[in-house]
Amino acid sequence: MKKLILNLIILLSLSLKSFSQTTSTSATTENQSFGQKLMSKLEFGIKAGGNYSNFTSANFTTDPLPGFNAGFIVAYKFTDNFLVQEEFLYSLQGAKVKSGELGMQDIKLSYASVPILFKYRTNSGFYLAAGGQAGFKIKENVGGKTDLKFAKKVDFGAVGGIGYQSKIGLGIDARYYYGVQKVSETPSASLGDFKNNSIQASIFYIF
Repeated sequence: MKKLILNLIILLSLSLKSFSQTTSTSATTENQSFGQKLMSKLEFGIKAGGNYSNFTSANFTTDPLPGFNAGFIVAYKFTDNFLVQEEFLYSLQGAKVKSGELGMQDIKLSYASVPILFKYRTNSGFYLAAGGQAGFKIKENVGGKTDLKFAKKVDFGAVGGIGYQSKIGLGIDARYYYGVQKVSETPSASLGDFKNNSIQASIFYIF
């Protein structure tokens, strides 16, 4: 009788251990499967390029200001053709002031820009993209002065563009940013409700 009970206890212990290992292995496999599926839907990349920026609706004369942009790309593929893409960029914008109350000087506005774009990409690699963008001011330089609090801390607007991505992940991108937020921190009738706008051209690489 004692041997029978001992054998039953040993058998039960082995069964529970086996069940526990099977359950653990199954859960790990399911987690790996979910992680693999998620990663297969994501794209990561880097990009860099140039900006050609200016102000719209300004009551003073300006010329475009050359600048640059650089940062990271994260995209989620709903399908092979439809994606939503978020970018984290450093972007130098602004304008060259030629006349008016501000005189003649360069206004350089540095932003941490976060565009969120919906993309349609053809099987050949060409794509269209459109969405919105928020910019968070990092610093400003107005005629060499950096402590004027000239521009608002946040800028936002609409983005649209076209591009091409090759089979190896290397591509080019061209877009236009149209700001809808007034730039000036202090409203001024003489300066007008001027806003940022920028033409951007970049190269990128998707890993």
